[in-house]
Amino acid sequence: MSKEDVIKFTGTVTKANPGAAFLVKIPELNKDIECHISGNIRRNKIKIVIGDKVDVEFSPYDLTKGRISFRYSIPRNQQPQ
Repeated sequence: MSKEDVIKFTGTVTKANPGAAFLVKIPELNKDIECHISGNIRRNKIKIVIGDKVDVEFSPYDLTKGRISFRYSIPRNQQPQ
């Protein structure tokens, strides 16, 4: 399996679990999926918190677990104070 053989969805983080695992709500699938963060996000020390909009990649073999590959940034005028 190569990196091109992935299924991508966009979702919202609903819960943070220990060990860099997160529950992500995927509207298209209408359920919460357990996800971990990708190596690139780990390497660049990107913080993920509840409410963040993220891209999730799935293997075509297992749609019950995902990998967070991208976190969308929030514009400065919309950030909470």
